[in-house]
Amino acid sequence: MKNWTTRLGSVALCTSLVAGCSGTASPPPSANGETPQGSEKTKNTFTMLMVDHPNWPYNKDWVVWKWIEEKTGATFQVQLPSGELKDTINLNVASGNMPDITFFTGRADADKFGQQGVLANILDYIDSMPNLKKWLEKYPGIAKSSLAANGAMYMLPNEGFGETNRLIWMYREDVFKKHNLNPPSNYEELIEVSKKLKELYPGSYPFSFRTGPRLAILDYASAQFGTHSGFFLDEKTGKLRYGPTEDGYKKMVEMFHRFHKEGIMPPDWLTVNVQQWQNMVSTDKSFMIFDYIGRLDLFNIPMQKTNPEFKLAFMTPPEGVPGFKVNPYIHFIESGMTISARSGKIKEALQAYDWFYSEEAKTLLSWGKDNEIYTNENGQRKLKPDYLDVTDVRKKTGLATNGAYTWFDYDAHLAPATPGQREAYDQARKHDSVFRVKPQYNESELTTVSMLQSAVDKHREEQITRFILGERSLDQWDQYVAEAKKLGLDELTKLTQTAYDRLR
Repeated sequence: MKNWTTRLGSVALCTSLVAGCSGTASPPPSANGETPQGSEKTKNTFTMLMVDHPNWPYNKDWVVWKWIEEKTGATFQVQLPSGELKDTINLNVASGNMPDITFFTGRADADKFGQQGVLANILDYIDSMPNLKKWLEKYPGIAKSSLAANGAMYMLPNEGFGETNRLIWMYREDVFKKHNLNPPSNYEELIEVSKKLKELYPGSYPFSFRTGPRLAILDYASAQFGTHSGFFLDEKTGKLRYGPTEDGYKKMVEMFHRFHKEGIMPPDWLTVNVQQWQNMVSTDKSFMIFDYIGRLDLFNIPMQKTNPEFKLAFMTPPEGVPGFKVNPYIHFIESGMTISARSGKIKEALQAYDWFYSEEAKTLLSWGKDNEIYTNENGQRKLKPDYLDVTDVRKKTGLATNGAYTWFDYDAHLAPATPGQREAYDQARKHDSVFRVKPQYNESELTTVSMLQSAVDKHREEQITRFILGERSLDQWDQYVAEAKKLGLDELTKLTQTAYDRLR
């Protein structure tokens, strides 16, 4: 990944020079990315393929497009796929008829096509993107995770909107207070308080979740045991680790086995669906959950209409092992905009998107113009009564829709939330685990990695499930590790180490 480190050094050098390194005749942006008043905006129209959302279908008359044009001179001829976005992209690639800009829902496909020469390498144009330069320095982890195996960047990175995916522990504060119970500070206490709740509420399952399939719940809980459900770099030593063979992972599995054995979680935890889970939480059948933070208002608002005492609240994540009162860092998204390598307007498109990485753009594309969507009352922004909620804002204005943001201030979506929801976000941000950069395999490695990963993951899911259900004794853990190695774990480790070495 020397390509990236060399460029990052160039970014730092250019940032320190007032004149910059761009060489472009465009006026330099101000400190917050604003273009000087009176400067001429070059008009450009770009073709764009993107996918919309049924709750806020694309509208060419959204005011957000007007605001973007005012700041960048860019307008967009938007195309929507007639079927699946992925199928349309494949057809465009095959025909060689790519629009200037294409929205990808996943970075892997963008990196694959980029390395095939279909998409432009954004870093080739970084000297004409002063705002993005500063932004990449501000978010080095995201910068690294945005790179393909060859050190190129094919998708415009994003930050902020992933907050919608934040996971937290929550508990029924009203029930705990009623019975003089304290929220657990570790997993042993979680078991003890769950036993008391089962005595008080026969037939209940004090801890429930809807993420049993493919053991997703363990992907999330592993952070509290100082490990991970796959490969990761140790933040202290920089060494490669594979979580599912570690002692911390074994301890987590042991805890979930005890949850299952003692009826702390539902017996059908592997298949509980959303509706079943919601019924348990809303009918005093479950009192601690681990899910998206938005569930707080989803439960509290309707439940408090019939039971004013009902209160689901943020719970500090319990430690699995000492020092890990953390929730997993999964609040990021890996979708975004790419530029066709065949476009005749690559530099122009990237210069337009460069503004998106300015403070000015972050504010405008999150909150809208002053007093048009949110009012400012005594220093606090409030959603105007013209809008029911943030979904209505997206539907009517286009804010926070695909293609209309890269750097988002999620506080805009918290403004209409209840005080409890906003407080939960404040608390949750104090308990983030580290952001883990994923390995980027090159095309020559992908076939082997895919084959080995499939075998190792299948074995892990099957055997860990058996450990939790008690169908296999944890005394056989070393045998389980040996089985994984026979399936190719060591070879997969070497390939992954090579992929991570490219990040250095």
